Amino acid sequence: MRVIFTGGGTGGHIYPIMAIIERLKQSGISTNDEILFVGTDKGLESKIVPAAGVNFKTIKIQGFDRKRPLKNFETIDLFLKATKRAKEIIRDFKPDVVLGTGGYVSGAVVYEAAKLKIPTLIHESNSVVGLANKFLGHYVDKICYSFDDATKQFSNKKKLVKTGNPRSQQVLSENNDKIDLQESLGLNSDMPTVLVFGGSRGALAINRIMLKSLTEFKKKPYQLIWVTGTYYYDSIQKKLDGFDLGPYIKVLPYIKNMPALLPQMTCVVSRSGATSIAEFTALGVPAILIPSPNVTHNHQMKNAQDLEKAGAALVIPEDDLNVNNFVSSIDHILLDEKYAQEMSEHSKKLGVPDAADQVIKVMQEISH
Repeated sequence: MRVIFTGGGTGGHIYPIMAIIERLKQSGISTNDEILFVGTDKGLESKIVPAAGVNFKTIKIQGFDRKRPLKNFETIDLFLKATKRAKEIIRDFKPDVVLGTGGYVSGAVVYEAAKLKIPTLIHESNSVVGLANKFLGHYVDKICYSFDDATKQFSNKKKLVKTGNPRSQQVLSENNDKIDLQESLGLNSDMPTVLVFGGSRGALAINRIMLKSLTEFKKKPYQLIWVTGTYYYDSIQKKLDGFDLGPYIKVLPYIKNMPALLPQMTCVVSRSGATSIAEFTALGVPAILIPSPNVTHNHQMKNAQDLEKAGAALVIPEDDLNVNNFVSSIDHILLDEKYAQEMSEHSKKLGVPDAADQVIKVMQEISH
């Protein structure tokens, strides 16, 4: 099966595609030569996709600027040029199906494919549907989604297929070699442990509350792994100079293989991006979510609230974050084994262990 994938800008648009590509190759449905990823040269995809050895082409496009309306004439001009370039790429590659995950680049590529009568579908990872996917929902053959709340934002309900996030399946297949807490980090493998992180670069609000809470955490009968993010690590190390962390608190800049560590965590503290949530629910890890307020339509808050409603997470809005509610939320999970187990079970119910296969099934159905 020949497939064009498109999406970009954020990891939430890229990682589901990478999970589907991996599964297509594993199952022998598509070879590497039959797969093409179309993105932009400025987005995160320009680094991730070529590094994974996936064929990659770019289109120049930009989003609408609400603060500078005059700049949107340039945006419209770019979109028209982008659709022309998309048409050339599609005609040259001759795909059986085109899948988009969001971002302005997917708007141009999937729209052109639909106009050319090529089978098309989109995947929406978040509770709040992005602008590109809202637009494309009118043109595609199928709409795959993860969160039930997303369905309310599409008019044609017949197109909807609940598949979950393909990253869930990838995480479960990666979960072979667990990181040994004793061997790798000098921690106790039998002790309740919380992992606190804010993504690869880190999150300033999470790092600040951690610094304020360390004295409290030193008194606790559990372990803590704090991943600061590479961007903040050096400045945090300076602030920690002379502070005795004790044997049960570890501070790291980054963890390369997060899925190998997650199954051993009693709880995680994190932002609530779609990719992170797919990982937590696939493995059934209870979560304390501090949604980023700096995202489109506050979609991280909606993602987090959906998990909280299901009993799989506790949510603390960034504006409400303080030492008391931060530490007590972690205590609530780590010091109550029964409650942690219940949260884990609720979380697993949300995970879709064959999400990538389900999306591929939809792709095959519409391409025949």
